[in-house]
Amino acid sequence: MKKIIVPVDFSSHSEYALQVAATMAKKFKAELFLLHMLDISDQLISITEATKRRELLFFMQLANKQFEQFIDKPFMKGVNVTPVIKHFKVFEEIDSTAKEIDADFIVMGSQGTSGVKGYFVGSNTEKVVRTSDIPVLVVKSKTDKFDPKTIVFGSDFSTENLKAFKTIKAFADKYKATLKLVYINTPNANFKSTPEIREQMRLFLNKTNLSYDSENIIIFNDYSIPEGIQNTAELHNADLIAIPTHGRKGLNKVLAGSVGEEVANKAQIPVLTVKI
Repeated sequence: MKKIIVPVDFSSHSEYALQVAATMAKKFKAELFLLHMLDISDQLISITEATKRRELLFFMQLANKQFEQFIDKPFMKGVNVTPVIKHFKVFEEIDSTAKEIDADFIVMGSQGTSGVKGYFVGSNTEKVVRTSDIPVLVVKSKTDKFDPKTIVFGSDFSTENLKAFKTIKAFADKYKATLKLVYINTPNANFKSTPEIREQMRLFLNKTNLSYDSENIIIFNDYSIPEGIQNTAELHNADLIAIPTHGRKGLNKVLAGSVGEEVANKAQIPVLTVKI
């Protein structure tokens, strides 16, 4: 991990994300790219009048000043930072910026379903989770030291999740964290017996060439997958939830519908989503 994007709107929640990202940058020896999107219309961008051009320049200068104040924090000491200012508030800007700089990771703040929704919170965070081709870490609250030691990995343990699992496993290993593998069993058409689930998880682990302690393999029954993942994380005092997603194509068979987005939006602890 060499390049981390942090979308910022200069709110307290984007500062929470910045603090986590700064901790990660120091650990991984990575560079932070702080992405801010100006709310400027096409008309203002394309117009040639001198007054309008001065107005655009003013917004750019204001954003640069806000950046200076925003990163003037003790936890930013020793972190390599590059500001990136885009003209439009569209989510394609995040993907295009990630591709442009060859980023490895996105860390962003979110208020979730409570509070006044700014640009990088609530349903907007869900859009980034859904569309991003690179891992996204969603941060909900102030974290003085991001150092996860228990990570809940929710999956259906089909082979298509192997790549995402390896990414999450490498992340957990970097922090020397315990990775708990969790299958959420619900009372619907996808219901499976415990022996069936254990066999599916065994086959999955065989393909990773890893052996796992039975204490870290969890089958949890709940009314819905999002609730089950969050309840499992709470029960095991997890510091982080990790979920594989299909990105733009939706989520995997067990994590159906908008499960990944819903968990990222509602969970109170950080949520890491990794595209399959």
